[in-house]
Formats: sequence, C-alpha cells, structure tokens
Amino acid sequence: MKLFSIKPVYAHCDLPCGVYDPAQARIEALSVKAIMEKYDQLDDYNKVRAVIIKEQRAEMVKNHLMVLWADYFKPVHIEKYPNLHDLFWQTIKQASACKSHNDISLATKLIDQIDEISKIFQETKQA
Repeated sequence: MKLFSIKPVYAHCDLPCGVYDPAQARIEALSVKAIMEKYDQLDDYNKVRAVIIKEQRAEMVKNHLMVLWADYFKPVHIEKYPNLHDLFWQTIKQASACKSHNDISLATKLIDQIDEISKIFQETKQA
C-alpha cells in the first residue's frame, strides 16, 4: 500500500501564487516612518528603543522585498518591466538608508518605491 502519491505540481513561483505580497514590506515601511515621526517627542530611553525597532522594521522591509524579488518575479517579468531589477535594488538600498537616518523623507520615498513595486506586482498577478 502506497502512503504517498507523488504528482508533479506546477507553479509560477516557489509555492502556488498567493503567498507573496509587497503589502508586507509596505506595512513595515509605514512603521519605520511612524517611528521617525514620533522620535523627537520621545524621552532618551524610548529614543533608544525606537531606533532599535526602526532598524528591525527596515531590515524586515529588505527581507520581504528580497524574497519577493528572488522567489516571485521571473525573467518574463524583467522582459516586460526592464527597470524591475534596478527598482528592487534601489528600494532595498532605500530601506538601508532608513536604518541609519531619521529623515522622514527617506521613509516616504521608501513607501513610494514599494508602491511602485506593488503596482507591477498587481499587474503581473492579473496576467
């Protein structure tokens, strides 16, 4: 008696679609921005905590984007969106800039870049 039957499964990405979404990166980027906005009103102890949390959230942005870039997007997407690699690279670099600075405009730009990735992502999901 066979316990397992193995059938080939085909998917666009590493798992059937639906597990990847740039919204995760956007939520973390919004947290980064919120921390930057509140930073000046915090006492010294909470400023230290805020910096730690901001850096963790920015690192999570990078992780979500790198997984999306490496596991979801395929060569066919690069053909249709030739700036996709550069967009991801620039956005991941922007998340790094948010880790080491407390400039709200950096977080705003990060969110805008994630929104651009999200627009492409949504277009590819429609195809």
